Amino acid sequence: MFSEDARILLSVIVFAYFIFLFVMALYMTRKNKTYEDYNVAGRSVSIFPIIMTFIGTGVGGSTLLGYMENGYRLGMGQQWIHISIFLCVIIFATFLIKRIGQLGEQHHMVTIGDYTTLRYSKRARVPTVFSILFSYCAMTGTNFIALATILNLTIGLDFMLGIFIGWFLLTSKTYFGGLKAIIWQDVIHGIILTVGIIILFITVVSASGGWGPTAEYAASVGEGNMLSVMNISTGEILIYLFTLGLFQLVRQDLWQRVWASKSVNSAPNAYWISMVIAVGLGVLIVAIGVFSRYGLRLTDIDPVFIYYGVIEEVFPFALVVLMIIVLLAVVISSADSFLMAGASSIVNDIIRPNTAHAGEKKMLLWSRLSVLIVSVIALVSALVIPELVNLMVTGTAMTVSGLLAPVVFGLFWKRVPEIAGIASMWGGLSVAVIWQVLGQPFDLHPIFIGLPLSIIILLIITLSTKPNAPARA
Repeated sequence: MFSEDARILLSVIVFAYFIFLFVMALYMTRKNKTYEDYNVAGRSVSIFPIIMTFIGTGVGGSTLLGYMENGYRLGMGQQWIHISIFLCVIIFATFLIKRIGQLGEQHHMVTIGDYTTLRYSKRARVPTVFSILFSYCAMTGTNFIALATILNLTIGLDFMLGIFIGWFLLTSKTYFGGLKAIIWQDVIHGIILTVGIIILFITVVSASGGWGPTAEYAASVGEGNMLSVMNISTGEILIYLFTLGLFQLVRQDLWQRVWASKSVNSAPNAYWISMVIAVGLGVLIVAIGVFSRYGLRLTDIDPVFIYYGVIEEVFPFALVVLMIIVLLAVVISSADSFLMAGASSIVNDIIRPNTAHAGEKKMLLWSRLSVLIVSVIALVSALVIPELVNLMVTGTAMTVSGLLAPVVFGLFWKRVPEIAGIASMWGGLSVAVIWQVLGQPFDLHPIFIGLPLSIIILLIITLSTKPNAPARA
């Protein structure tokens, strides 16, 4: 894709960027004095960094590369990804975020497992951890794939080797910096990716001649329906709603950022602002994919590589380099957040309860080792399932199946007993996993089996159990 001289220059820039982030992470190591510093940034982050880190986690490598590919292949109907997500963003911001913030502040929570343990007893930690790890290992893996693709296309690095290098670089900086470094790096990443995606969208639309010529060309090749938002099946909409959408309600990386906020009251405002921007960027990304096919008429390119084809088509090389930096910012800003969220589950919900007398230094060490554990699981996921969006959707389906019902019902319905919550977790998660392993019989996505079963189990046990003492949360 690039000349040898261009690849050498890109190699220098890409690795210089990683060195900068690594040095920043090492600097933050000095500020990680306690377990909470490492896992929830000391609960001291002001509103602007929280806004930017919400944006950074909301727009990831699978968003920019995967959603653009989907827009290119499947058309404007893929905007339902963002419609579904935003509907659930509204629910989270309106009904959940303040309650979550108050509980976290009152009980010094670090993970969703802290909440489920408070609500349903310590037996809830294990199914919570499994549910969290399914999604966060998968989503971290998607970003290893995205980074490997960048290294392959820009500097010619072997794809499989790129996955291992991406794993090493992302794991190293997260290992040393913790959530504090991630959030402050997200300030940089959030600005870069927001400006970059907007510039790319404006440039692509301008180069396409606008909506009119794009629509005319699509109609001329008999594909005018590809420009319709309704160009999507009901089943696909429901999959996006029940996976990527409902996942917003039980995203551990979001809960941790609410608890990392200096003020509980500032978190809802930061979330609203950031999600409007993040969802808006997602809409632009799908549209870029559509315009690149019918506006720029890039019809002879592999959809997986559409981002690279577009930037090479509309920008001179100097700006192509900048857009590679934008892509790096997008990938890194979500990858380290997902890695950290999964690692926090291991150290907080498995290790910490069994090391009650460990000091701060020991728990900091265990936190870092947990980063290594999750990164290895994510690496295996990336090697086994190399499809960006499919890998992410599959992972989120497991988390939603296992956690959504007990978490949401538990927050607002005091009557739900411990046994109902725990049975709901295990039932929804295990059935969703089994259904996926069986190859999705009857062409039914596991979310349509696991989530309903989880809700049914919770309701049956709750309604057939006499109310006992009031719930603890």
